[in-house]
Amino acid sequence: MSFLVLLLVLLLEKNTRWRSGVQRDDLFLRGLSRVEALPALAGKPQLLLMLVLGVPLLLLGLLLWSLAPLAYGWLLLPVHLLLVLWSLGRGDTRQMLEPFRASWQRGDVEAAYLDAQRDLGVQAEDGVTLLAQVQGFLLWRVHQGFFAVIFWYVLLGPLPALAYRLLALLAEHAGDAGLRRQAQDLQAALDWLPARLLALSLALAGNFVSAYRVLRAQLFARRASAAQLVADAGRAAADTSVGNAGVETLDELWSLLQRATLIWYCAIALWVLLPL
Repeated sequence: MSFLVLLLVLLLEKNTRWRSGVQRDDLFLRGLSRVEALPALAGKPQLLLMLVLGVPLLLLGLLLWSLAPLAYGWLLLPVHLLLVLWSLGRGDTRQMLEPFRASWQRGDVEAAYLDAQRDLGVQAEDGVTLLAQVQGFLLWRVHQGFFAVIFWYVLLGPLPALAYRLLALLAEHAGDAGLRRQAQDLQAALDWLPARLLALSLALAGNFVSAYRVLRAQLFARRASAAQLVADAGRAAADTSVGNAGVETLDELWSLLQRATLIWYCAIALWVLLPL
């Protein structure tokens, strides 16, 4: 079922606007605000995390368990599909890059700086560094919005994929600093393995020799930044040097990510169809 769900996710992503309709965070964020406002939980980030993360996972786990025996398990298909769609990243990454691209292409570097800071949260001291950071933003956002989610879904099912997105929302929206820090740490732990698999697949999809130089030094380093590894491997695999100042490098990286997606889907199909 997992591979069928992922095929449907890909088709819906390409041909419909279902994802934007499914991804409503209001209910969770309202619940987060109410839980954080409880005086008994003030200064207790671990208990806060258990409540805001554990309760939704428990309720959905019970729903999945209750549906499993019905209709030979086929009732799980729409639930899995909705959970995976909801767990994907928010917004259209390529659309977010458009103001920056437009400013850069017309030579208005100052506007490009402002667009990158406003839309992407990226700041730099010069144009070369700015473009490198935007490239890294593209690669890491697609990792967190797509690759990490489908990795945990295929490996352990919809609940870990859902937990990943809930942690991302907590890391972004939690008012309690301790809760926000714990969510960031847990999300970073969940990023470790899929980020390295993405870096390997980017190398296979592009210039493996150049990417291998990056992977050899960072792939198994426990303290290496996953975001930096993906960014460095992606730029190397796409033959995109930091000194290349053209925004066409963003198109090259996007094409590389599409080829990496194909590699992942082929690997998942083999996993499902040819179990060891």
